Amino acid sequence: MLTGCAASPDATEPSDLASSPWATASTVTGSVGPWKHQEFPGKRATQYRFTRVDGRDVMAVQAEASASMLRQVVRVEPADLGRVRFSWKIPALIAGADLTDRHLSDSPVRIVLAFEGDRSRFSARDAMLSELAHALTGEPMPYATLMYVWCNHSEPGTVLANTRTSRIRKLVMESGPDKLNRWLDYERDIRADFMKAFGEAPGALVSIGIMTDSDNTASTATAWYGPVRHSGSR
Repeated sequence: MLTGCAASPDATEPSDLASSPWATASTVTGSVGPWKHQEFPGKRATQYRFTRVDGRDVMAVQAEASASMLRQVVRVEPADLGRVRFSWKIPALIAGADLTDRHLSDSPVRIVLAFEGDRSRFSARDAMLSELAHALTGEPMPYATLMYVWCNHSEPGTVLANTRTSRIRKLVMESGPDKLNRWLDYERDIRADFMKAFGEAPGALVSIGIMTDSDNTASTATAWYGPVRHSGSR
């Protein structure tokens, strides 16, 4: 499974998701569709549910040896890429998780940004993986995927390449247990973070998502996400 790349077209839909205050507050410039629950072939689905926590509209997430994503299809041209704002809170790390190990690569929170680009630049391996993703899900692998993550070990600011494809990079926001059980709020420059992660200018932003996964460690994870907001550069 290419985490965060392509998703099953047969995904289930939590009844309160698209119309929830969380989804309404998650304003993304250039959005072209509602937030949807996207499952991955062969994976148990993580549970996403709208609620209120600490006076905030949040998406409460429970992963039980599972991996799935809430995703919104968007279209933001490179010139309009601005800043993304998001927040999260977790009560515990995933014991044994290691984002540098393909067999243990779980994270209690992820913000997932997918971009288009020149697919002729794919390596032979990435082209094969994209074709496989298309065959399994009906969608090709994005040209590039940038994730903001919480890691057990790597220092904040570290860029981690996916162990299966170089077209997925993870930017570590937090590391270790020091900031557990508190709300953490972020505002990130999308272009600057993409260039740091990939060493090239970004193409159009084509989807944005949140994801909690614990499938590789066969463990449990709990998280709360605040609304995700994007503001253009103009």
